[in-house]
Amino acid sequence: MSEPHLAPAIDVRGVQRVYQAKPKDVVALAGVDLRVEPGELFGLLGPNGAGKTTLIKILTTLLLPTAGTASVFGFDVAADAKRIRRIMNMVAGGEQSGYGILTVREQLWMFSQFYGLGRREGWRRVDELIEAVGLAEQRVQRVSELSTGQRQKMNLARGLLNDPWILFLDEPTLGLDVSAARTVRELVVEWRAAVPGRTVLLTTHYMAEADELCDRLAIVDRGRILAEGTPVELKRRVQRESVFRLELDRLAGGAAALAALPGVVRAATMSDGAGEVGRERQSVVVNLVLDDDAALGGVVGALGGLGARIVALQKSEPSLEDVFVELVGRGFDDEAVHHGERPGPPPATLAEMTHDTEEAEPLGSEVTR
Repeated sequence: MSEPHLAPAIDVRGVQRVYQAKPKDVVALAGVDLRVEPGELFGLLGPNGAGKTTLIKILTTLLLPTAGTASVFGFDVAADAKRIRRIMNMVAGGEQSGYGILTVREQLWMFSQFYGLGRREGWRRVDELIEAVGLAEQRVQRVSELSTGQRQKMNLARGLLNDPWILFLDEPTLGLDVSAARTVRELVVEWRAAVPGRTVLLTTHYMAEADELCDRLAIVDRGRILAEGTPVELKRRVQRESVFRLELDRLAGGAAALAALPGVVRAATMSDGAGEVGRERQSVVVNLVLDDDAALGGVVGALGGLGARIVALQKSEPSLEDVFVELVGRGFDDEAVHHGERPGPPPATLAEMTHDTEEAEPLGSEVTR
């Protein structure tokens, strides 16, 4: 496939999506603005029901926005749906694609034909991707016999068959064990790095996954983007003080002695969970909050006078969940449905992805074109 032009990979302006329902309509997206540049791995991080999947379904031309505009590499989702489908693909977590009676190789070849690859090119791409995702030993195994992790590797291979400019990943590691999830993440990183300009839009509610993979991300909740930036930039929003974890061999005077030092906001011992010297390793662990990093030098210099030697020193960083809690006042375990809201629509099915109609609309829904 030829290289993408210089238009934004994703350009979303004022997008709203409303589902008609009783007793009142459900607002899945409430005026979203988003721009993703070619070559970025951009993440949408939020709990279930936040609107992540709805936005992906609009960008992959499965839904039309109720209001606003959205484009993919300069192609409008309403006017240029067919063009968008030629340059993108999508992989969803928990995807049950194809037919269990087929082998992995047969299944992928079937999809290669759906995507318009010729017979010879289809087999070449299938064999190439089977090797790339680590399914060489399962190539003639029936899909119904695959493990969850193997099936998701196959789904990822399916998503790469048409060599897309942009790959949409909707919770791609959902339900996978640690090893399988790591493999999927590594495959995505390798695919993106192989050709400049390849773009990935990832939705996830796994904090570590977003932190590890994303160049930039947006935190989404209840149909709105609450914050956007690199993982480091977002975490800086909630860290107004410098926090360190010190392990000391001893500490005369306890945490109070540290709390009295210049630049120390507060200090608390943590050993054995009760502020006492650890019985097994006989050391003291202290959580130390400072005005800024510069105050650490004074603390280290004063430890000798307190009869203490540093065994270990680690700076504590806020997590993306800390950012989310700061923004909305609740964690990811508190799903939207607990607040009287309905979750968004389910992930797109493979039947929807391969059905070449101009648009798909939910029953009972009015959309503007």
